[in-house]
Amino acid sequence: MDLKRLDTFAKEMIFEAGRRIRNAFSYDIKIETKTNANDLVTNIDRETELFFIEKINAFDPTHKILGEEGMGEHVDSLDGVVWIIDPIDGTMNFVKQHRHFMITVGLYVDGIGKLGYIFDVMREDLFYAVAGEGAWYNDSPMRKLQPLKIDEAVIGINASWVTPNPKINHEKLIKLINTVRGTRSYGSAAMEIAFVVSGKLDAYISMRLAPWDIGGGVVIAKEVGAIATNLSGNSFDFLSTDTFLIANPYIHRQLLENYIEEK
Repeated sequence: MDLKRLDTFAKEMIFEAGRRIRNAFSYDIKIETKTNANDLVTNIDRETELFFIEKINAFDPTHKILGEEGMGEHVDSLDGVVWIIDPIDGTMNFVKQHRHFMITVGLYVDGIGKLGYIFDVMREDLFYAVAGEGAWYNDSPMRKLQPLKIDEAVIGINASWVTPNPKINHEKLIKLINTVRGTRSYGSAAMEIAFVVSGKLDAYISMRLAPWDIGGGVVIAKEVGAIATNLSGNSFDFLSTDTFLIANPYIHRQLLENYIEEK
Protein backbone atom coordinates (compact mmCIF):
# COMPACT_ATOMS: atom_id res chain seq x y z
CA MET A 1 0.00 0.00 0.00
CA ASP A 2 1.34 3.39 -1.06
CA LEU A 3 0.85 5.45 2.12
CA LYS A 4 2.58 8.47 0.60
CA ARG A 5 0.05 8.58 -2.24
CA LEU A 6 -2.83 8.08 0.19
CA ASP A 7 -1.48 10.81 2.46
CA THR A 8 -1.31 13.29 -0.44
CA PHE A 9 -4.86 12.35 -1.48
CA ALA A 10 -6.20 12.68 2.07
CA LYS A 11 -4.68 16.13 2.60
CA GLU A 12 -6.01 17.44 -0.70
CA MET A 13 -9.46 16.10 0.17
CA ILE A 14 -9.40 17.60 3.69
CA PHE A 15 -8.21 21.04 2.56
CA GLU A 16 -10.88 21.17 -0.14
CA ALA A 17 -13.56 20.10 2.35
CA GLY A 18 -12.39 22.86 4.70
CA ARG A 19 -12.74 25.47 1.95
CA ARG A 20 -16.25 24.24 1.20
CA ILE A 21 -17.24 24.51 4.88
CA ARG A 22 -15.82 28.03 5.25
CA ASN A 23 -17.71 29.11 2.14
CA ALA A 24 -20.91 27.69 3.64
CA PHE A 25 -21.13 30.59 6.08
CA SER A 26 -22.14 32.80 3.14
CA TYR A 27 -25.47 31.00 2.76
CA ASP A 28 -28.17 29.53 4.98
CA ILE A 29 -27.24 26.63 7.25
CA LYS A 30 -30.13 24.25 7.99
CA ILE A 31 -29.99 22.85 11.52
CA GLU A 32 -31.65 19.65 12.74
CA THR A 33 -31.41 17.53 15.88
CA LYS A 34 -30.55 13.83 16.11
CA THR A 35 -30.70 11.90 19.40
CA ASN A 36 -31.55 14.94 21.54
CA ALA A 37 -31.87 18.72 21.41
CA ASN A 38 -28.13 19.17 21.93
CA ASP A 39 -27.11 16.62 19.28
CA LEU A 40 -27.06 18.81 16.19
CA VAL A 41 -26.55 18.10 12.52
CA THR A 42 -26.61 20.52 9.61
CA ASN A 43 -26.90 20.27 5.87
CA ILE A 44 -23.19 21.13 5.77
CA ASP A 45 -22.29 18.05 7.87
CA ARG A 46 -24.15 15.86 5.40
CA GLU A 47 -22.89 17.62 2.29
CA THR A 48 -19.30 17.39 3.53
CA GLU A 49 -19.60 13.68 4.29
CA LEU A 50 -21.04 13.09 0.81
CA PHE A 51 -18.09 15.04 -0.63
CA PHE A 52 -15.66 12.68 1.15
CA ILE A 53 -17.60 9.61 -0.03
CA GLU A 54 -17.58 10.76 -3.64
CA LYS A 55 -13.85 11.53 -3.55
CA ILE A 56 -12.91 8.21 -1.92
CA ASN A 57 -15.15 6.17 -4.22
CA ALA A 58 -13.52 7.82 -7.22
CA PHE A 59 -10.05 7.14 -5.78
CA ASP A 60 -10.72 3.47 -4.98
CA PRO A 61 -14.25 2.01 -4.80
CA THR A 62 -13.02 -0.96 -2.73
CA HIS A 63 -12.33 1.33 0.24
CA LYS A 64 -15.01 1.37 2.94
CA ILE A 65 -16.18 4.56 4.68
CA LEU A 66 -17.40 4.80 8.28
CA GLY A 67 -18.86 8.30 8.68
CA GLU A 68 -20.79 10.02 11.44
CA GLU A 69 -23.79 10.94 9.33
CA GLY A 70 -24.19 7.46 7.83
CA MET A 71 -24.38 8.75 4.28
CA GLY A 72 -22.43 5.79 2.87
CA GLU A 73 -22.64 2.02 3.20
CA HIS A 74 -23.04 0.21 6.52
CA VAL A 75 -19.67 -0.84 7.94
CA ASP A 76 -19.64 -3.80 10.32
CA SER A 77 -15.99 -4.82 9.99
CA LEU A 78 -12.61 -3.11 9.89
CA ASP A 79 -11.28 -5.68 7.43
CA GLY A 80 -9.64 -4.15 4.38
CA VAL A 81 -9.19 -0.40 3.94
CA VAL A 82 -11.57 1.71 6.05
CA TRP A 83 -11.78 5.49 6.22
CA ILE A 84 -13.24 6.76 9.54
CA ILE A 85 -14.55 10.29 9.05
CA ASP A 86 -16.27 13.04 11.00
CA PRO A 87 -17.00 15.87 8.55
CA ILE A 88 -17.62 18.39 11.35
CA ASP A 89 -16.67 17.46 14.91
CA GLY A 90 -18.13 20.12 17.17
CA THR A 91 -21.30 20.92 15.26
CA MET A 92 -22.68 23.06 18.07
CA ASN A 93 -19.54 25.21 17.91
CA PHE A 94 -19.90 25.34 14.11
CA VAL A 95 -23.48 26.58 14.44
CA LYS A 96 -23.10 28.86 17.44
CA GLN A 97 -19.53 30.18 17.29
CA HIS A 98 -18.41 29.62 13.68
CA ARG A 99 -15.12 28.28 15.05
CA HIS A 100 -13.65 25.55 17.29
CA PHE A 101 -14.78 22.65 15.09
CA MET A 102 -12.67 20.11 13.26
CA ILE A 103 -12.60 17.70 10.36
CA THR A 104 -11.16 14.40 11.52
CA VAL A 105 -10.12 11.50 9.28
CA GLY A 106 -8.44 8.18 10.01
CA LEU A 107 -7.33 5.53 7.54
CA TYR A 108 -7.29 1.97 8.89
CA VAL A 109 -6.08 -1.21 7.21
CA ASP A 110 -7.40 -4.44 8.73
CA GLY A 111 -8.11 -2.53 11.94
CA ILE A 112 -4.68 -0.91 12.24
CA GLY A 113 -4.41 2.89 12.03
CA LYS A 114 -2.14 4.00 9.20
CA LEU A 115 -2.97 7.70 8.65
CA GLY A 116 -4.58 10.22 11.00
CA TYR A 117 -5.72 13.83 10.50
CA ILE A 118 -7.37 16.51 12.62
CA PHE A 119 -8.00 19.76 10.75
CA ASP A 120 -9.02 23.02 12.43
CA VAL A 121 -11.19 24.39 9.63
CA MET A 122 -11.22 28.08 10.56
CA ARG A 123 -7.56 28.35 11.61
CA GLU A 124 -6.50 26.05 8.75
CA ASP A 125 -4.26 24.10 11.13
CA LEU A 126 -3.57 20.45 10.39
CA PHE A 127 -2.41 17.85 12.90
CA TYR A 128 -1.51 14.59 11.17
CA ALA A 129 0.52 11.40 11.37
CA VAL A 130 1.75 8.54 9.26
CA ALA A 131 2.09 5.32 11.25
CA GLY A 132 5.70 4.62 12.08
CA GLU A 133 6.95 7.85 10.53
CA GLY A 134 5.95 10.51 13.08
CA ALA A 135 3.42 13.30 13.49
CA TRP A 136 3.29 16.90 12.32
CA TYR A 137 1.56 20.15 13.11
CA ASN A 138 1.28 21.77 9.68
CA ASP A 139 4.86 21.43 8.40
CA SER A 140 6.55 21.14 11.81
CA PRO A 141 7.34 17.74 13.36
CA MET A 142 5.69 17.15 16.71
CA ARG A 143 7.95 15.85 19.47
CA LYS A 144 7.25 13.03 21.86
CA LEU A 145 5.26 14.09 24.93
CA GLN A 146 7.42 15.09 27.88
CA PRO A 147 7.28 13.82 31.49
CA LEU A 148 5.03 15.63 33.94
CA LYS A 149 3.38 15.11 37.32
CA ILE A 150 -0.37 14.92 37.85
CA ASP A 151 -0.43 18.24 39.73
CA GLU A 152 1.14 19.91 36.68
CA ALA A 153 -1.48 18.59 34.27
CA VAL A 154 -4.24 20.47 32.46
CA ILE A 155 -7.06 18.13 31.48
CA GLY A 156 -10.05 18.33 29.17
CA ILE A 157 -13.34 17.26 30.72
CA ASN A 158 -17.01 18.20 30.35
CA ALA A 159 -18.32 19.78 33.56
CA SER A 160 -21.40 17.52 33.54
CA TRP A 161 -19.26 14.53 34.55
CA VAL A 162 -18.22 16.28 37.77
CA THR A 163 -21.87 16.51 38.91
CA PRO A 164 -23.90 13.51 40.13
CA ASN A 165 -24.51 11.27 37.12
CA PRO A 166 -25.17 7.58 36.33
CA LYS A 167 -21.93 6.89 34.46
CA ILE A 168 -18.93 7.73 36.64
CA ASN A 169 -17.94 8.38 40.25
CA HIS A 170 -18.01 12.18 40.24
CA GLU A 171 -16.44 12.40 43.71
CA LYS A 172 -13.21 10.95 42.35
CA LEU A 173 -13.31 13.42 39.47
CA ILE A 174 -13.75 16.27 41.96
CA LYS A 175 -10.60 14.98 43.68
CA LEU A 176 -8.86 15.01 40.31
CA ILE A 177 -9.93 18.57 39.56
CA ASN A 178 -8.65 19.67 42.96
CA THR A 179 -5.31 17.99 42.18
CA VAL A 180 -4.49 19.08 38.63
CA ARG A 181 -3.31 22.50 37.51
CA GLY A 182 -6.48 23.24 35.53
CA THR A 183 -9.34 21.97 33.34
CA ARG A 184 -10.73 22.96 29.96
CA SER A 185 -13.73 22.05 27.79
CA TYR A 186 -13.76 22.95 24.10
CA GLY A 187 -16.88 21.22 22.78
CA SER A 188 -15.05 19.13 20.18
CA ALA A 189 -13.50 15.78 21.03
CA ALA A 190 -11.19 16.00 18.03
CA MET A 191 -9.95 19.41 19.13
CA GLU A 192 -9.24 18.17 22.64
CA ILE A 193 -7.39 15.15 21.24
CA ALA A 194 -5.36 17.47 18.99
CA PHE A 195 -4.44 19.51 22.05
CA VAL A 196 -3.33 16.40 23.98
CA VAL A 197 -1.10 15.09 21.18
CA SER A 198 0.49 18.52 20.80
CA GLY A 199 0.96 19.05 24.56
CA LYS A 200 -1.56 21.88 24.95
CA LEU A 201 -3.59 19.55 27.18
CA ASP A 202 -2.27 16.60 29.14
CA ALA A 203 -5.40 14.42 29.14
CA TYR A 204 -8.95 14.30 27.83
CA ILE A 205 -11.74 12.21 29.38
CA SER A 206 -15.13 11.36 27.86
CA MET A 207 -17.93 9.00 28.84
CA ARG A 208 -19.19 8.36 25.31
CA LEU A 209 -17.45 8.80 21.98
CA ALA A 210 -17.93 7.22 18.56
CA PRO A 211 -15.23 5.88 16.22
CA TRP A 212 -15.37 8.97 13.99
CA ASP A 213 -14.64 11.23 16.97
CA ILE A 214 -11.25 9.63 17.55
CA GLY A 215 -10.31 7.70 14.38
CA GLY A 216 -7.73 10.23 13.23
CA GLY A 217 -6.54 11.25 16.68
CA VAL A 218 -5.62 7.76 17.87
CA VAL A 219 -3.17 7.38 14.97
CA ILE A 220 -1.51 10.68 15.87
CA ALA A 221 -1.45 9.75 19.57
CA LYS A 222 0.68 6.67 18.96
CA GLU A 223 3.31 8.67 17.10
CA VAL A 224 3.84 11.17 19.95
CA GLY A 225 3.61 8.65 22.79
CA ALA A 226 0.14 9.56 24.08
CA ILE A 227 -1.91 6.61 25.36
CA ALA A 228 -5.52 6.24 24.19
CA THR A 229 -7.87 3.67 25.78
CA ASN A 230 -11.36 3.35 27.12
CA LEU A 231 -11.90 4.00 30.82
CA SER A 232 -11.25 0.33 31.61
CA GLY A 233 -7.78 0.69 30.15
CA ASN A 234 -8.60 -1.44 27.11
CA SER A 235 -8.48 -0.63 23.41
CA PHE A 236 -11.33 1.51 22.09
CA ASP A 237 -14.09 -0.36 20.21
CA PHE A 238 -14.07 1.17 16.72
CA LEU A 239 -17.39 -0.43 15.74
CA SER A 240 -19.48 1.12 18.52
CA THR A 241 -19.49 3.93 21.06
CA ASP A 242 -17.19 3.62 24.07
CA THR A 243 -15.69 5.56 26.95
CA PHE A 244 -12.41 7.30 26.18
CA LEU A 245 -9.23 8.52 27.80
CA ILE A 246 -6.23 9.96 26.02
CA ALA A 247 -3.35 11.16 28.16
CA ASN A 248 0.31 11.93 28.42
CA PRO A 249 1.95 8.52 29.07
CA TYR A 250 3.35 9.68 32.41
CA ILE A 251 -0.13 10.17 33.92
CA HIS A 252 -2.40 7.79 32.00
CA ARG A 253 -2.17 4.87 34.45
CA GLN A 254 -2.42 7.20 37.45
CA LEU A 255 -5.65 8.67 36.08
CA LEU A 256 -7.19 5.23 35.63
CA GLU A 257 -6.11 3.87 39.01
CA ASN A 258 -6.72 6.88 41.26
CA TYR A 259 -9.34 9.16 39.72
CA ILE A 260 -11.60 7.29 37.30
CA GLU A 261 -14.23 4.81 38.49
CA GLU A 262 -17.11 3.84 36.25
CA LYS A 263 -20.46 2.97 37.80
